[in-house]
Amino acid sequence: MHRLAHLARQPSRRIIGLMSGTSLDGLDVALCRLHGHGTATRLELEHFATVPYEEDFRRRVRQVFAREQVSLEYLTLLHAWLGREHARMVLACLHEWQVAPAEVDLLASHGQTVYHAPAHQHQHPDFPGLNATLQLGDADHLAVGTGIITIGDFRQKHVAAGGEGAPLAAYGDFLLLSSPAEERLLLNLGGIANFTYLPRTTTDASSQHASAAFSTDTGPGNTLLDTVVRAHFPGHSYDEDGRLAAAGTVHATLLKELLAHPFFTAPLPKTTGPELFGPAYLQAAQAGTHTLGLPVEDLLATLVELSATGVARAARLALGEQPAVAVYASGGGAHNPVLMAALQRHLPACRFASTAALGVAPDAKEAILFALLANEAVAGQPLSMGAGRQRVPAVRMGKISLPD
Repeated sequence: MHRLAHLARQPSRRIIGLMSGTSLDGLDVALCRLHGHGTATRLELEHFATVPYEEDFRRRVRQVFAREQVSLEYLTLLHAWLGREHARMVLACLHEWQVAPAEVDLLASHGQTVYHAPAHQHQHPDFPGLNATLQLGDADHLAVGTGIITIGDFRQKHVAAGGEGAPLAAYGDFLLLSSPAEERLLLNLGGIANFTYLPRTTTDASSQHASAAFSTDTGPGNTLLDTVVRAHFPGHSYDEDGRLAAAGTVHATLLKELLAHPFFTAPLPKTTGPELFGPAYLQAAQAGTHTLGLPVEDLLATLVELSATGVARAARLALGEQPAVAVYASGGGAHNPVLMAALQRHLPACRFASTAALGVAPDAKEAILFALLANEAVAGQPLSMGAGRQRVPAVRMGKISLPD
């Protein structure tokens, strides 16, 4: 506790942020130097790497990922094993960067989401109205394995305070990427697509600006695209540069059936996951439209259009029929030129760029944001954003695991 109090008083902290997304491509490891806290936060990215997951790693996680029924023994063992594996990967990165663990103040671990259950999605009769989410990768194993104070399990406080546990990017986006010069949409195209809306900052940044900022999921990002590629092309995990989708044609009837899901017309903000937008959702839509034999290129082209339409619909719900804001993209989908072109077509008045234009590496952005949340947990104050349905709970997130 003395060490934590000392860290809170320091002018800056060196924090590693970890992110493992639903795409299961690897562990993002971002070593950051954070100065100050709150709206005065300044962040420097010292090192970044994505440690790729081996196929055996993915296989183990997929045993429980987004499944309603799993082996409780397997789930329990996987929780500990993931913590140890992530600790090993962190130490490997530090060794490569020639940074001693003792030179790092905090480790911020998102963990691996294996099930996301907002109330609107699960509809379980025993738990009406209850939001829940589950991330594996025990933080105590990370702390002991690395010797670094670890902050993990960030999403639970958000749920406890009335949120859905996602998306959490709003907190970091607000603190790090707000601007007095322009309205911004920070668009993350991961397995699930989400964005944070940031109005222009004002001199009264703690009230007017904060009350208008909010974050929401929009629907599938890459999750269905990657699922189809893995099923049809063993050894490949995604459609590189969108080449397959670019060779296909959108199937209008299938697209209409996919978009008929009530999620797309539900009010903002909202969250979802592969539990909803998974293989069963796609297969049911294909069966209902007699498109189970659709060429894979046409299927991927249709799914790109689905992702882009989901983002565009949410943007219009939030900002009006002709939103004209600066959109800064990150996540794996930001590297897909076919998806980015579809987004530009759906939102012609918006200006699109990568978050690199803001000085934030797009592949590192989510890991960086968890480092920022850890910094706020130790040195900051609860931050309130949004109003009404779009209000973001004013909480400090994360559980602290000591290395001894």
